[in-house]
Amino acid sequence: MFTAITTPFYPDERVYYRKLEANVARYSRSLLAGMVVLGSTGEAPALDDAETKEVLRIAAQAASPEKILIAGVNRESVHSVLDLAEVAATAQYDAVLVRTPTYYSTQMTPEVVANYFRAVADRSPLPVILYNIPRCVPYQIPVEMVADLAQHPNIIAIKDSSGSLERIKAMVETTRNAPKRTVTVTPVFEAVTARMMKQVATQPATFVSAGDLAGGPAVAVAPPAVPIKTRTREVGFQVLTGSASIILPSLEAGASGAILGFGACAPEACYEVYFAWKDRDPELAAEKQQQILKASQRIVGEFGIAGVKYACDFNGYYGGYPRQPLLPLTSEQKAEIELLLAETRN
Repeated sequence: MFTAITTPFYPDERVYYRKLEANVARYSRSLLAGMVVLGSTGEAPALDDAETKEVLRIAAQAASPEKILIAGVNRESVHSVLDLAEVAATAQYDAVLVRTPTYYSTQMTPEVVANYFRAVADRSPLPVILYNIPRCVPYQIPVEMVADLAQHPNIIAIKDSSGSLERIKAMVETTRNAPKRTVTVTPVFEAVTARMMKQVATQPATFVSAGDLAGGPAVAVAPPAVPIKTRTREVGFQVLTGSASIILPSLEAGASGAILGFGACAPEACYEVYFAWKDRDPELAAEKQQQILKASQRIVGEFGIAGVKYACDFNGYYGGYPRQPLLPLTSEQKAEIELLLAETRN
């Protein structure tokens, strides 16, 4: 389970990097597997290249090493996407999230879209996660194309924000035969991230012999680096829902998990659905899903970015106002969100 985090701004609309750090640090203390930085919830289209690169850098520095980081690297050309993918790789992200270009929408034929994703995946230094979000992008990636792209060795997953359970089921079924990959995991099958490996590789290992200390005072030395215990497992193409309202039925249909804008304001509530399902408690899972159903649909689906950001403020994260042209909520809308989240606090 992943949250798609917001990007806080000052009242004058500059990026508020200290609040971004604070949010990432708090999400790092949750049970979530990781975070998506600069997805739709992060207002990625509203940031320029310099801001985008700085947000990616600072978020990575603030995140705990064991949390998986996915970078939104969406631009209108393969060249620009790859430029941001290089930045994400340098910052030790684990994957990139890539949507379809939007400006030349009438020219986004199946051939163009498929070539776009393949061209990115061919040269991306990080694994690619496809991003299907038809309410923001005037193109829905066909299920047949997803199945075809899943054969690419550097395309590992799709985040589907269509809200369609039928699409989730179809994609799970049509990608079953995608090539398997061998990945490194911990003994309890949790992810081993790039930043975990870097931390071990750069930790100083200092050894001072007894003979060296015999002729002088004792000195404090850093402990030797402790290697991470790992194992490997085979994984296939992963289907992730982007809709909090269908977490449970998506998991039951074979989805691997979820990337959720609603997780920005209610990460624990989202995770509880997954945990109850994983713990094989269908009644509790259904109850937890029902608890977030109305709130997630209204806040994310209808109020959008402004709604998610106010919900973050209400639940103890830094949200603030969206960047223009998006408008903040009215007092009546804020009061409605407070009622919706009255039983969903963090």
